[in-house]
Amino acid sequence: MSKKKIRFAVIGCGLMGREFASAAARWCHLTKDIPAPEIVGVSDVNEAARAWFTDNFDSIKYSTADYRELLDKDDIDAVYCAVPHNLHKQFYIDIINAGKHLLGEKPFGIDLEANREIMDAIKAHPEVMVRCSSEFPFYPACQKLIEWIREGRFGKIIEVRSAFCHSSDMDLSKPINWKRTLSINGEYGCMGDLGLHTEHVPFRMGWKPLNVFAKLSNIVTERPDGKGGRVPCETWDNALLLCDVKDKDGSIFPMMYETRRLSPGSTNEWKLEVYGIEASAKFSTNDPGAFLYTQSWDKEQAWCRINMGNKPMIPTITGSIFEFGFADSILQMLGAFICELCGIEIPFGCVTPEETELSHKLQTAALRSHKEGRIIEID
Repeated sequence: MSKKKIRFAVIGCGLMGREFASAAARWCHLTKDIPAPEIVGVSDVNEAARAWFTDNFDSIKYSTADYRELLDKDDIDAVYCAVPHNLHKQFYIDIINAGKHLLGEKPFGIDLEANREIMDAIKAHPEVMVRCSSEFPFYPACQKLIEWIREGRFGKIIEVRSAFCHSSDMDLSKPINWKRTLSINGEYGCMGDLGLHTEHVPFRMGWKPLNVFAKLSNIVTERPDGKGGRVPCETWDNALLLCDVKDKDGSIFPMMYETRRLSPGSTNEWKLEVYGIEASAKFSTNDPGAFLYTQSWDKEQAWCRINMGNKPMIPTITGSIFEFGFADSILQMLGAFICELCGIEIPFGCVTPEETELSHKLQTAALRSHKEGRIIEID
């Protein structure tokens, strides 16, 4: 393996920060010669959260409640940042202005104006590579679906559906958290939290929405406050976005984006379905090893299944007969980020800043569509 290292700071030491660090610790799992991530600094206002990192990573030199202290360090090359949405604009701009490469969590700003300011900082620092986190497309079965799209296997597209559905909020006794608070999560609600997961592959395939008709739902209107009282839920639980999309041949097809926090029967499901005249295919993390596609015999049609096993984009020591999971997708995403950073060619990369910009335009138009009850054109 390569001796070169990419020295990272982790800003935001919660769940996703720990997932990122765990992926970095598994770098020897990859068989491709890629520079290794080394975590040298962490920042979080919660000292106990930082302690998990310092207890598990001897490489950490810096632990601080003030993330700006890390940005002055010459021995930090890149930052993984996972903080609440209302902090994205200031944190991301400060990271970029400090000359640190950034892998940040979505939605890259609490609203469209915040995203524009982040984009301005990115344009002012072309030497800095900036990408957004989205791990689910790195499942081997989804990579197979992407390959089929690029090869034109589907012929004329009939429709596409992309969804992220989970049910953690189905428990009505669950106390409110920041994702249901307007000032922290933002007006996008579930779209801001989950939307880029659904948009990553379609945007990368060139399927950019021309317009949107949206139906947004605030189903659970209040929750326990954790102190014996109840407080209002201010953000959207579920969102359905119907868009017109132009394919490469100029034809228009409908695309449905779904983001749901209240989705009975779905623990945490990401899925993508492509329906075409010549073939159709679909993938769901509920059945992560399966690539499902259609075959036709005269007038008969049937769904067929390929068990993909462990055949990731970046090869690993795990044999192909075994299964691929969520932790593996994080490892692949981090590998993709470092490959892009180091100029190593890969077939599929992390979300680009331009894709976050399109996401904000779509979600802003969706808010307007729901409010006005009509189709909104997207610039």
